[in-house]
Formats: sequence, structure tokens, C-alpha cells
Amino acid sequence: MITKKSILYSLILVIAVLMIQPDAQAQSRSSKVGLGVILGEPTGLSFKAWTSSTNAFDGGLAWSFGHDSDLYVHADYLWHNYSFFNVNEGSMPLYYGIGGRILFANDPRVGVRIPVGMEYEFEDSPVGIFFELAPILDLVPETDFDLSGGVGLRYYF
Repeated sequence: MITKKSILYSLILVIAVLMIQPDAQAQSRSSKVGLGVILGEPTGLSFKAWTSSTNAFDGGLAWSFGHDSDLYVHADYLWHNYSFFNVNEGSMPLYYGIGGRILFANDPRVGVRIPVGMEYEFEDSPVGIFFELAPILDLVPETDFDLSGGVGLRYYF
């Protein structure tokens, strides 16, 4: 029988395995902060701040159209693996992380996010295009499972 707890433990195990893979092709970043949009569930603004060549914080301020157009806020810490995908120009790391989300609704929700995605970083442009899925384990007001995800674009300053 698959339970919410077994799904959470499986996702944590996958993240732990991915974190120990080498990042041999990590790119040096001259642009440390990105701002853009994410389209999907939720839809709104996306933010990313690099702390090193392989780690970053990201966040979103958006609207969850799946939950009666409620305000959705999330923040994550991300690890990037540049050796997972091989591209000819630019780079495309696989990223994964852990964070939290708050859904401001009539019945507010607070949960833990485990985002997994990929971002194509253009070689000679400050633009990144990304796709992500984030399983969510809501903890407040009750334990529940949710999923968010979308595609987006960020401009790096």
C-alpha cells in the first residue's frame, strides 16, 4: 500500500542520491539573480538567486488557479547537476531541492515542496527557460498531497 509517508521518504531518497552525483560541468555564473514568470500551477512571478555555481534559492509569488485563484508563495533551496543532460550549446542542469509553500485561501495551507526540474541556460544570453514539477506535502491545516509545476522564463541581472 502506497502512503503519503512512503512517497515523501522516496522523494527524499531520490534527492539524496542526486545530490551525491558530481557536478563536473558546473558553469561559472556572472549573473547571480534572475526574475521572470512561471506559467502553470501556479502562474505568476519567479525569482532565483544563485549562492554558488551549483546552488540557488528560488521563489514564487503567484496565483493558484486550481484553488479558486488564491495567492501562492513558495521558496526553495536548489542543487543543480550539470552532468545529467548533455547539450551542444549553453547548459541544461537538472535541479532538485526542498522548500515550502503557503497557499493563502479561505482554508490556508502550509506545506513542504520538493521541486525537480531543468533549466536551459543560453550560452551568450542572460535568459534561462525552465520546467519544473514540485510534489507538495501539506502539513497545515491537515496532511494532504498536492502537485505544482509549470514552465517559465527568467532574465538574469
